[in-house]
Amino acid sequence: MKVLLFTGLGALFFSYYWDDNFDPGGLDYLVLNHLGATPAGSRSRSVQATRWLMQVNFLSYVQLTSLALPSLTDSKGSLVVVSSLLGQVPTSFSRPYSAAKFALDGFFGSLRRELDVQDVNVAITMCVLGLRDRASPAEGVRGVTRAKAAPGPKAALAVIRGGATRAPGVFYPWRFHLLCLLRGWLPHPRAWFIRQELNVTAAAAA
Repeated sequence: MKVLLFTGLGALFFSYYWDDNFDPGGLDYLVLNHLGATPAGSRSRSVQATRWLMQVNFLSYVQLTSLALPSLTDSKGSLVVVSSLLGQVPTSFSRPYSAAKFALDGFFGSLRRELDVQDVNVAITMCVLGLRDRASPAEGVRGVTRAKAAPGPKAALAVIRGGATRAPGVFYPWRFHLLCLLRGWLPHPRAWFIRQELNVTAAAAA
């Protein structure tokens, strides 16, 4: 079994050199888990920040997927896409990051439908995760969110389990699934819940 896991900015550089320097033959799993982050707050909302986050958090996913898809098709493999709650439920002071994650949901949702109508047996697992207790993302929102960071190893286990079972979606913590459902059903309670998680004064001052 051949698994390719992308984390960190190394994936961004790898996507540019794949054509000439890497043969994805026999690939069974492609796990896309790299991200570029900016601190929450008004300074993160510039055009430059949005362009950077779209390149790292969306366009590189698209490029790597396009290059790996023929091999995954041959092996009837799986594509595991690690996204964020902010790609399902928008919140304040996160426009560039949220836009990139929403783009992932649109792209891979459409790709799943295309593979289905073409009878291509490649599973796509979208993983919707919240804040994990890793240093860099947690520091970016320190003082802005009141949400408690989830244990990273448990989130990783949820991702692995979802990819191994070819599940269409993974939500960790599980309550995020309910929050995503509330987005369409009960928009006002959802907005109230998000406001309870946010320190508006700290975000606006950032």
